[in-house]
Amino acid sequence: MNWRLWNNVLHRDVGYLLVGMTLVYSISGIAVNHRADWNPNYQREKQFLRIEPTSKHMSDEILAEALAKLGIQKREVRNSFRPDAETLQIFLEEKTYAIDLPTGNVLVDVVHPRPVLFELNQLHLNAPKGVWTFVSDFFALCLILIAITGMFVLRGRNGILGRGIWFVAAGILLPVAYWIYYVST
Repeated sequence: MNWRLWNNVLHRDVGYLLVGMTLVYSISGIAVNHRADWNPNYQREKQFLRIEPTSKHMSDEILAEALAKLGIQKREVRNSFRPDAETLQIFLEEKTYAIDLPTGNVLVDVVHPRPVLFELNQLHLNAPKGVWTFVSDFFALCLILIAITGMFVLRGRNGILGRGIWFVAAGILLPVAYWIYYVST
């Protein structure tokens, strides 16, 4: 077999191997690129409640009274905070309560992981670490292999020595030109 046949076989088979991971990284990449517009990991839901205003004055007593009125067990609380004299914030695993102590108005901020997208983003950002680091490095190396072998799949005027060189040059110049623009503005 000649080198071009081996190149095409390698390009094809490694390409098939990478389909799933390419979808994971691509879908997640689009999601995290737009995190200024939305939270790609969590859905937020705001709820409003009303409890009786507190009659206590000591922070520990205020917290205990608020937990009792809201039906929250102390062990569920991750943290609590008094940003000012009239507000108590209570942090749970997926909820935050902001209580206006004089009025008893409560803003409940509930967060839920977005199904599937949360997991894809965790993999994309290498949250698992450990073995996943090697898997993602392998993926990156395979992408380099796909890029290099892809340049030699076609021959002649459609190959790398024909119009292909212009596409490769454009693919290199695009990020370089944008970076120069970005740095200069």
